[in-house]
Amino acid sequence: MSKFKVAGRCFQQLLLIVSISLIPVGFGLMMLLYQHDQKHQENARHAVTATLTAVDQILDRLHMAAQTALVLAGTPCLTAKPRLLEQIEGARYLRGLTLTMDGRPYCKTLATSHPSPVLPEGRHSSVQLVFGSHATPNAVHVAYQLQRDNLGVIATAYGLALRNAMRGHPGNPVVILETKEGFIWKNGDSRDQSRPTQSEFRHAGKSQQYGYTVTAGYLAGYSAQRARRTVVHTLPALALIGVITGLISYWSIFCHCGQRNRTAVNSA
Repeated sequence: MSKFKVAGRCFQQLLLIVSISLIPVGFGLMMLLYQHDQKHQENARHAVTATLTAVDQILDRLHMAAQTALVLAGTPCLTAKPRLLEQIEGARYLRGLTLTMDGRPYCKTLATSHPSPVLPEGRHSSVQLVFGSHATPNAVHVAYQLQRDNLGVIATAYGLALRNAMRGHPGNPVVILETKEGFIWKNGDSRDQSRPTQSEFRHAGKSQQYGYTVTAGYLAGYSAQRARRTVVHTLPALALIGVITGLISYWSIFCHCGQRNRTAVNSA
């Protein structure tokens, strides 16, 4: 057998061994990146579901508080206000209560200006985000209005409760709660100059009971950055598997070839 044929066969065997060695590395990287994407998609879906549940519970408490106070609507403020204040003292989540008549507030538990949401026609409840001065970051609250005929109640809670509902989710996605008036997220709200991006793995959901929407996703480039970190930490293990696979292939090919050559020599 000529030297060129021997060299060519050795080169083919070398390529075969290298190819076999790269199979577990390539397959491992593909599965790793697939699981990486699936994990972030699941994190975004979980964040939306968990936030909707938590915020709905906050609004349920506001609804119950408004129902309790609604029996006082229409009574003189001097009579109703002490009972409203007593109700607030027993519910720390409440920021304030306001009684309305003909769409106008006439009795408030807070001395500061209070929003008077305009109810859409045909609806008996309304949820709004109310924003104060940008100089006070926590001057955001959620207002829930319950109306019966021309009487109504506005119950408010601090926006901090909403921000807490958007924190602590697996994977730390960017979660935004939005109403017709604006949006709020854990580090800001619509008073800021820019809205946080959710260009990757974005998932959205809407509250069937209260009508607000929640979106969750990741900043642009987040997935690539996390994927690089994951690959850097995992590639050595995959490379070791590839080396072991290559050694096994090398042993199998060359031992088989050696045995076949010895058989041929003995037969001759």
